[in-house]
Amino acid sequence: MTDLRLAIWDVDGTIVDSRETIHNVMTEAFRQSGLTPPEYDDTRRIVGLSLHEACAQLAPGVAGAELDRLVQVYRESWVRARGRPDFHEPLYEGALETLEELRSEGWLIAMATGKTRAGIASLFDRHKLEHFFDTIWCADDGPGKPHPHMVLQAMDALGMEPHASLMIGDAIHDIAMGRAAGVRSLGVSWGFGAAHELEEAGAHEVHHDFVTLRESVLNFSPSPETR
Repeated sequence: MTDLRLAIWDVDGTIVDSRETIHNVMTEAFRQSGLTPPEYDDTRRIVGLSLHEACAQLAPGVAGAELDRLVQVYRESWVRARGRPDFHEPLYEGALETLEELRSEGWLIAMATGKTRAGIASLFDRHKLEHFFDTIWCADDGPGKPHPHMVLQAMDALGMEPHASLMIGDAIHDIAMGRAAGVRSLGVSWGFGAAHELEEAGAHEVHHDFVTLRESVLNFSPSPETR
């Protein structure tokens, strides 16, 4: 399997533009819980973390049963948001074409996301992407980002080594996860993380559109020296 390459993808902010939805749902959850809603700049920094950790960071004075309730209210708010007729989470321009090209070039493709299985199912209901992914790892499967668990599990499931794998994501937690797993980690600036934040987090490259990202990924040569 030495000639195979693996692309491990984050979803929110990388493949799907969920910036407005996530912030609106977080705002609703905080208001329903009697808390002051966070600013968007605060919300964007926690995307990718486990929901408990994310809510704890956004509401540092909340803990225990109150934190559990905030998490549950957030989940319920997501369900309501997905059921509204105006719910809109578009794919980023170039995302579908990139997945199609990787598949045609023989790449293995994995997902490493902070979404739950229910969230992934909803995504696949709206965007027919399931057939692209050879293995999927999410918030329900163990330690969340930035722990390397999801990347390590994806590689193990497909029999791949770090030097032949890439992590692609928009948040500093994606970059930290990929680096911790020993894989080359590519940042994208169109989601939740700013370019300078991704660079500071250790991204090997930061891309500003799918054109340059696709070119870089397709030109990736599995080699221990590329890490």
